Amino acid sequence: MENQQAKKIRWGIIGPGRIAVKFAQDLAKVSNCELYGVASRNPEDAIGFARKYNAKVAFNTFEELAKSNEIDAVYIATPHSFHKEHSVLCLQNKKAVLCEKPFAMNAIEVQEMIDAAKENNMLLMEGMWTRFLPHFKYAFDLINTKKYVNIHKLEVDFGFFTPYDLENRVFTKNVGGGSLLDIGVYNIFTALISLGIPNTIEANADFFENGADATCNMVFKYDTLDAFLTCTLTADTATEAIFTCENAIVKINGRFNEPSSVTEIIDGKVETTQFPIDNFGFYFEIEHFNELFRKGKKESDVLPLNLSLDLIETLDKVRNLIGLEY
Repeated sequence: MENQQAKKIRWGIIGPGRIAVKFAQDLAKVSNCELYGVASRNPEDAIGFARKYNAKVAFNTFEELAKSNEIDAVYIATPHSFHKEHSVLCLQNKKAVLCEKPFAMNAIEVQEMIDAAKENNMLLMEGMWTRFLPHFKYAFDLINTKKYVNIHKLEVDFGFFTPYDLENRVFTKNVGGGSLLDIGVYNIFTALISLGIPNTIEANADFFENGADATCNMVFKYDTLDAFLTCTLTADTATEAIFTCENAIVKINGRFNEPSSVTEIIDGKVETTQFPIDNFGFYFEIEHFNELFRKGKKESDVLPLNLSLDLIETLDKVRNLIGLEY
């Protein structure tokens, strides 16, 4: 039998859209794995993607990919509303699953995914790529080791202007479009891994004419501090995460969720650390997932399933506060 540690991991991609393009290019840079197959709602799209990114097979359906004995792991990159369906399909067919964030539309769906992973004894992880980026890990080493003592305030914004277009998935409410699930998930994730679940949440939102949320403002209240989180699709913002600590300010520079830099401000002295990389940033997430797979792990110790459940439950709480229903 082939040694599991030496095994070349054969990946499949379901949903060959914009994010999957970057994922596929980074996958090609990771050692001892390959893009074996791809599937799309439109078989012609799968064929074109397979040719461009050197996948061996363009499957006609998602089911064909999920049932293939030649696939070990699947990256789910379909719209949010299909994450649960496609993840469960792959898990039931004994495939390890890396599902793009947000994990699903709500906590009920995420729990179904977790249950399916456990029932089938398969690896499942949310594709929160930001968690594995070098600059992000560096910043959280500073925060979690309390190098600058305790956090007094957290401010996280994420915003970009996109012309309102109902043909654009970002604005399509029934597939999870809108600012909260699409980009606000990063803000909330940052608060959860640095401060934990808040005691209370305040939130308000503005909406597009079709009911998708255009802007969402949140205040997470903790025992000794508040976290101020804003996401919007109506304006370009700095898109930074700023930790005001007792002895310094730690700023994850914009866009904080992508490969970036970290600035430390100590007694007026400004020091910025750069983290140059030769990939889009998905490389680090893929490497981590591959290591989990080879070790026979069923979830990540860096991004465990209970954290993904906390994240979606917090998103659900915010949605309830602003009256957002899908």
